[in-house]
Formats: sequence, structure tokens, C-alpha cells
Amino acid sequence: MKADIRVALAGNPNTGKSSLFNVLTGLNQKIGNFPGVTVDKKTGYMQLPDGRHAEVVDLPGTYSLYPKSKDESIVFSVLADKADTARPDLVVVVLDATNLKRNLLLYTQIADLKIPVIVALNMMDLARSSAIKIDIDLFSKKLGVPVVPMAIRKGEGVTQLKQAIAHANKVALQPDTIDVNVLAPELIGQISEELQVDNPYFALQLAHQHEHLRFLSSEQSDRIESLEQKHAFHSQKAQAAETVARYNFINDLLYDAVKTPEAAQHESFSNRIDHILTHKVWGFVIFMGILLFIFQSIFAWSSYPMDLIEASFVWAEDALRNVLPEGPLASLLIDGVLAGLSGVLVFIPQIAILFAFISILEDTGYMSRVTFMMDKLMRKVGLSGKSVVPLIGGFACAVPSIMGTRTIENWKDRMITIMVTPLVACSARLPVYTLLIALVVPDQRVWGIFNMQGLVLTAIYVFSLVSAIIVAFVLKFILKVRERGYFIMELPVYRMPRWKNVLFAMYDRSKAFVIQAGKVIIAVSIVLWVLASYGPGDRFERIDQKYRVTERIKTNSPEELNRIIASEKLENSYAGMLGHAIEPVIKPLGYDWKIGIAIITSFAAREVFVGTMATIYSVEGDTDDIQSVQQKMANARNPETGLPVFTLATAFSLMMFYAFAMQCASTVAVVYRETKSWKWPAIQFAYMTALAYGVAFITYQLLK
Repeated sequence: MKADIRVALAGNPNTGKSSLFNVLTGLNQKIGNFPGVTVDKKTGYMQLPDGRHAEVVDLPGTYSLYPKSKDESIVFSVLADKADTARPDLVVVVLDATNLKRNLLLYTQIADLKIPVIVALNMMDLARSSAIKIDIDLFSKKLGVPVVPMAIRKGEGVTQLKQAIAHANKVALQPDTIDVNVLAPELIGQISEELQVDNPYFALQLAHQHEHLRFLSSEQSDRIESLEQKHAFHSQKAQAAETVARYNFINDLLYDAVKTPEAAQHESFSNRIDHILTHKVWGFVIFMGILLFIFQSIFAWSSYPMDLIEASFVWAEDALRNVLPEGPLASLLIDGVLAGLSGVLVFIPQIAILFAFISILEDTGYMSRVTFMMDKLMRKVGLSGKSVVPLIGGFACAVPSIMGTRTIENWKDRMITIMVTPLVACSARLPVYTLLIALVVPDQRVWGIFNMQGLVLTAIYVFSLVSAIIVAFVLKFILKVRERGYFIMELPVYRMPRWKNVLFAMYDRSKAFVIQAGKVIIAVSIVLWVLASYGPGDRFERIDQKYRVTERIKTNSPEELNRIIASEKLENSYAGMLGHAIEPVIKPLGYDWKIGIAIITSFAAREVFVGTMATIYSVEGDTDDIQSVQQKMANARNPETGLPVFTLATAFSLMMFYAFAMQCASTVAVVYRETKSWKWPAIQFAYMTALAYGVAFITYQLLK
């Protein structure tokens, strides 16, 4: 879509900037990277009241133009680089009406870059409930820019903001908020002259940030460095003086335009709750209780829709067998593609419930409290509080969580976080865990309250988090660097979750899971079906001849004979040969050659394990007895012992293997992209695989 105007959204974290982006663009948005850097770039499109189309860019949240992380460094680069395709014609600065003193610092810096600006004054509903009175007209007059009062969560002010964007000036008319020339007059003048810069604040920012700006040539950066030395420019002192001057402007503005009571009501309410939820003892107890409730719900609430999906696939398999003529095509579609997909798609309700809870915890502001609580613990193991965000986010997916480590300034903290985040139990492991738990853990109540399966799932997720912390503690002593990290975080006020957003998160993330997992599973299922349906030489013909003997036919029913033939053919297929080749290595873990095939295929993505087992047992099974993947695995027997294949020891050994193994090609790729080296993903893959094998071995030997 061709845009007539490009609008950037800027603001502090927790001001509602991303919510505004979602409201303005709806589903018409995409995520990519800013040109030349691996930082997320969210873009979308909206139609303005005058019929024009606007491209909207959601800039990373930042407290000022002076960056403390990779994400924050993008903001000034995008606003300053005239050659950048993401450079906006207009900036909408989103402010929290209940915290204007903090928020206005970023506004004053952006305004002084002389880019057309509109202020979106968000959370006016909270300001009103807290008796904060803002004279919008006076506020707008003193800033010299349009100010649109909004309550984005309630949809207030969205139409007015679109009108303001449609009628925005093409040139910046706002006055200077401070006189930046007094901070370094000679340096600013010389940079402006030599680099042909017509904005003094832009010249000052070049002096502060020239080492990190991609749009400057090395010669220009070196020249700015020499000018700094010539004029004895001290960046930190200049930043401090600038900040003081800006807060003087902000204080005068707020004194005239904003009337605030002694204690804001929402702050006292949040503080009262925080005394309990962030308590050094009860805070952790409550957090554990919330996790327990989530995983109890995953089993309890998902059972009916899962049964429905499972029954639908069984019906579809039965219907296709009746419609399609017997042959390779029917077998490929039914035993390959459909069986593989059914093994994973049946877990959509559990995935949706998990994402719904994560969305609620984020939307209410509770997830920020978890980060705050975990800071002290994280520091003891060599991490910072900022590491908690990727670790908790790892419950959903490791890929965006690893990308989220860019906000961690300290290199050592960031590297350790990247190395341990894949240990946290992600949503891709959920189908594996819930399937194996359902096979070996009885669906019983403990103390009449807790479901035993939910308790086991909770324990596995807590275990994964504890494992990540222990490994981080070990890496603390292996990675040597003398760099101190720090943790600065502003806790948002508690709010009711936006149920529309929660439903959207459930739909969007479940759809992403289905599409991403589905593509891999279909590809793997087709390849696996071919490997399982064909074998080298004339092995299959000899098996057919072997079972044409009259005695065989007399001693076995046709159904049983078909099952025996299918089982023996599978064992002699290419897939069977591959499984038997690795069986000696995995046998000490309690796995047979069929499980070995699933382990190999699931190196692409963990959830493929379930689809692989479904495909293998479908190829092997009786075509007249159509069952779900769980029934097939429950009925599987060891031919040597006659006992179930999936015993308590085998199932828990498998869960421990999947808890530690790096079986996700996407995670390997994103670690390489974030570290710019194959060294770190190679080390990560090696240590996680060794850890997975060791823990799975110990688990099986203890439980068998």
C-alpha cells in the first residue's frame, strides 16, 4: 500500500504507545526490522478522514534520545537520518497524563529536532479519576503543538487524533523548549557549519552519538571526535546540564497548565496492592499460586474443545478412507499429512489458554511486578532484573524473548540471558508435555482441589525456570567481563485487562503457532511418510511373500495380519533403518527406535514430536481401527516385553529431554542473528544437548 504520509509513534514505555498503534492500524500491520539493524520495526497503515493513507511506524519505547540499549538507539537514528526509509513526516508523541513530568522530557527533545509533532495525551480517564486537572488549551498553547486528549483503552480521542494527523503542518512550528547553544556554543557552531546542519540540537546530538550513527561516514565521525577534543566537550556533563534545563521548562509548564492533588488516588491504590504482590515472601507465594492456577486451567478448560478437535480428525480420517481408493495417495493424505497435523492442532485450546493468561498478566501490569521481584534473585546468579522479561516471555516463545534482550545494556548479562532463555518451557513444548502427562499421570484430584496432571505441568514449568537460573549461575563464572549492569524500571499502575486485546492475542498467537508449526509439520509428515512407507531393495516384497503362507493366514485374523505386516514393513523402511541406527544411543534413556525417529524430526521444531508419533503409528496401525494419537501411543507395546512403550519412566525421561534439548531451528537462527557469530549458537546447542541427555538418562534410571 502506498502511503501519502508517514507517521511515527514515540513515547516512554507503558504510555499506551503500542495500544495506540494497534487501534490505528488494526490488523493491517506487519513486523520487520529497521534497515541495517536487527531491531523490530512494527509498521501498519490507516486511512485518514480526508481519504489519504498514512503509514504508521511504532518506534521502540524510550525515556530519552540518549540511548541505553540497542532499541533506544534506533529512535534518534530514525528521526535524524533523512535517507532512512522509516523517517517520519510527523511524530505523534504519546504521553501518560498521570506522569507528565517524566514523559515530557522525551517530548522536548523530539520537539527541538524541529520535526512536526502532535501530542497524544493518553490515560485521561485515569487522570480524571485521580483528580488531575489539565488545561488542554493552555497546555497546547505553551507547547506550540496540537494536543489530543485520549483514553486509548476506551477508544476515546482516536477520531480526533486522526483529524489532527490529517491537518498536521508539513513543517515544524513549535518554539524551542530550551536554548541548546549555551551548552556547547563553539562546538555546535562548527559542527553545524562543516556538516551543513541547520538545527543546533541536531548538531549537539551528533556530538553525543556520532560513534553509533549509521548515516555518518567514518570521516565525518572522526571529524566530530576531533572537534570534541578541540573544544574539551564532555558528553555526560552536557547531558546533565541539558536535562536540568529541560526539567526547568517542564516544571514551569506543569505549574501553569496542570493541577495535581497531593496524592493521586490510582498511585495509592497501586501501592497498597504492591505491598502484598511484591512482598519478599508473599509475592513469590502468590506468583507460584498464579502459575498453578494457569496450568490447572490449561488441563481443565481445554479438555472439551480438545476432545471435539480430536473427534473431528478421527471422523475426517474415517470419511477419507471411505471416499478415497486405497493406494499411495490416500495413505499420504491420511496417514501422513492428516495424522501429522492432528497430532499438533488438537493442542490449540491449550496454546490459546496459555497465551490468554500471559496477555492478562501483561495487560494488568502484574508481569512488571514479577520482573521487579525477581531482580534481587537475578543479580545473585549474574543477571539483572531486565533478564526476567525475556525469561518470563520464554514461556510463550524463545525467539522474541531472545530478541528482547537488546534492552539489556550489559554485554555479559545479555549473553547469559540469551544462552539460558531456551531452557524456559515454551509453548512449543506444551503439546509434548500435555500428551506425555496425559499418558502416564492419572486424571485425579489431590486434596479434592488440584488436578494431578496440572500439578505435574506446573512443576515442569517451575523446574525449567529454576534450571535456567542454575545454568545462568554457572555461566556467571565462565564469562569474564568487568562491566556492571543496572536496572531501572517504572512500574505501571494496575489496570483491568482489555478483553478485546486478550482475545486478539489468543487468536493472533494461536494462528501464528498453527501456521508456523503447520508448515513444518506438513513438510516433515510428507518426508516421514515417504521414509516410513518405502524401504531399500525388495524388503517389502519379501515381507508380503512371508505372510502369504497358508499357516499364517489361518492362525491370524485379517485385521491382525494387516497390522503385523504394516508393523514389519515400518521396521524395514528407511525411517525404521534410521531409528534402529540411533537406537543403541537412546536405549539407555528408555526410548525405542520409533521415539528416536521423532527426536530426530523434532530438531526442526519441538512440537513436531507429536505429529511424528501420529504419523508413525498411523502408518503402522490398522486402517480399520481409527484412533487418536493419544490412544495409539497408549496402546503401543514393546514387542520384547509386552509392556507399554510409554511407561512412567520413559514419559518423564522424554519430558526431561525436551525440557533441555535445543530442538528449535528458529531459536538457533535468532541466536546467530543477535550475536553475529555461529560460535554462541554452537556452544548453546552443544551444552543443551549434553544436558538433555544426562538429565533424561538419570530420570529414566531412577524411575524404571
